[in-house]
Amino acid sequence: MHDPLPLSVPAPPGAFAGARFSAAYDALLARWPAGTEELDVPTPFGTTRVHAHGPAGAPPVLLLPGGGATGAVWFRTAAALGAAHRVLAADILGDAGRSVPQGRPLRTTDDLMAWLDALLDGLGADRAHLVGHSYGAWIALSHALRRPDRVDRLVLLDPTQCFAGFRPGFLLRSLPVLLRPTAARALAYVDRETAGTATDPEYKRLFACAAEAFAGQRPVTGRRPDPSALRAPLLVLLAERSAAHRAGAVAARARAAVPHAGVETLPGLTHFALPTELPPGALARIGAFLDGPA
Repeated sequence: MHDPLPLSVPAPPGAFAGARFSAAYDALLARWPAGTEELDVPTPFGTTRVHAHGPAGAPPVLLLPGGGATGAVWFRTAAALGAAHRVLAADILGDAGRSVPQGRPLRTTDDLMAWLDALLDGLGADRAHLVGHSYGAWIALSHALRRPDRVDRLVLLDPTQCFAGFRPGFLLRSLPVLLRPTAARALAYVDRETAGTATDPEYKRLFACAAEAFAGQRPVTGRRPDPSALRAPLLVLLAERSAAHRAGAVAARARAAVPHAGVETLPGLTHFALPTELPPGALARIGAFLDGPA
């Protein structure tokens, strides 16, 4: 399914932007494996949309996307992990997607952790593996540090604000999209950030449409956590060509902070190529890590 207007045509505020985002979202959902369920999980902060795939009694794996990406981007990960795991990909409340804020406002990191607790409760998961990309990795690491009794294993994909800050140039290039978001501006931005890679065009379209459709939303952010106290087994996969930070520096800091962690760099990939372009070897590595011995 494709949106009815090219991104070069400015969309009127409201309905057109929402419709284009919905069409881009549905295009990615169509690529999820057969048998995927759509769940709306109530929490004190609103209803959270979750894409669920895999046997209901299998070990749960909660997938948290990067900012503006939505849970729909995990279709390849779901296909790779769904035979042995209950894959649960959430639209982060307060960010783009089909989760609906309602009830208690989501304002602080404590609120975000309480939302994640309520989401796991609503999914019937006392404990779960957490897999997060970018902003979702920061949420996942923060939760693993604050709620160690609820996290079995932790996978961070090109994590931001976890082991190092952003490159200043990355932030400067992001400002026009943050301050004056349009689909065309966001598409040009993500095209630049993924130049030279085969990043999924439907994901880029989703990201661009989300920037415009959810222009007024500001997801909850907070301080960089101290990962040295982490108890959960950890796998960090970094994008070699990430513009968000220097992959080598992040790898060194991750190893120093969490000596038991597995830290690997994925060649040729950029920050925005994840998770849709995770190669088969990386997906197999994640699966083997999640199934590893206690």
